[in-house]
Amino acid sequence: MVAFNINKMVRVNIQNLKPYSSARDEYKPIAEDMVFLDANENPFENGINRYPDPQQKRIKTQLSKCKGVDVDQILLGNGSDEVLDLIFRAFCEPNQDSIITLPPTYGMYEVLANINAIDIIKVELRSDFELKIDEILNAVNTHTKLLFLCSPNNPTANSFKAKNIEHLVSNFKGIVIIDEAYIDFSIEESWLDRIHDFPNLIVTQTLSKAYGMAGIRLGICYASKTIISILNKIKAPYNVNGLTQQKGLERLLNIDGVSEEIQKILQQRDWLNSELKTVSFVEKIFPSDANFILVKVDDANRRYSELLARGIVVRNRTALPLCENCLRFTVGSQIENIKLITTLKTLE
Repeated sequence: MVAFNINKMVRVNIQNLKPYSSARDEYKPIAEDMVFLDANENPFENGINRYPDPQQKRIKTQLSKCKGVDVDQILLGNGSDEVLDLIFRAFCEPNQDSIITLPPTYGMYEVLANINAIDIIKVELRSDFELKIDEILNAVNTHTKLLFLCSPNNPTANSFKAKNIEHLVSNFKGIVIIDEAYIDFSIEESWLDRIHDFPNLIVTQTLSKAYGMAGIRLGICYASKTIISILNKIKAPYNVNGLTQQKGLERLLNIDGVSEEIQKILQQRDWLNSELKTVSFVEKIFPSDANFILVKVDDANRRYSELLARGIVVRNRTALPLCENCLRFTVGSQIENIKLITTLKTLE
């Protein structure tokens, strides 16, 4: 593995930053019946009149048990997008540094780079949606800080080969972020087990997909204790609200229910994949390791409009590299999937 020095990666102003200390950060609980007169809160109890735990200790403790990762290697955010934005702000100098993205991929990497005034180096995937290892490493320059790998990838739905990911993590001189938003639907192992092996590795996950909690916006970042401590310096004091923490913990304590839903989605994915083969204008169905399927049709713009007119919203990905005339179908409930297939066949 190439030499990696995290201190050379962090922006100078972040290294010197003294983080804001909120009222709830300045003491350790002594008893449950403590009197709180420190944060200028409304004293009348209604369940949400107090500020939430700024470090989300209960959720992190449960995640630690579920994932086998130390609590101080976990950071939570207002969705994965906040986590990704924190990474940009901690490590990338505006108007100076660059990142590498691998289109077609999740569009927020580019949006966040533009917001933070970071240059974007794009290396397209191969035609089979696999990584171009040599081209990626050759694209690195002295100001390249971050490499984003979405695996399983959105919108292509495939997982990248583990040996290719390991080669990149071992040889990239910056920080590699593996976005595992869809890992729960994949047959591949999570890279969480390897964060102890690679000091330059960050793994992000979410409760939005498999856990069915998109509405509460809870993203998760796993990394070395050093990286997490840096990100904690710049996160907002109360970035994860109390209701999100409450609902997130409830869901994490019901892993059996989550697993049951995942299995139902996977069964429906197989059914949908089989039925799509019988639609005359479907030209190709790409293998899926996620809760969606990328499909090439005869005319994506036309088919998207026809479905929309019939009350079915899918994602038109035809404008993305390597995705000409491709639609992305999320795996819905059995009733929703039947309606999709039935409607598609009326368009033939």
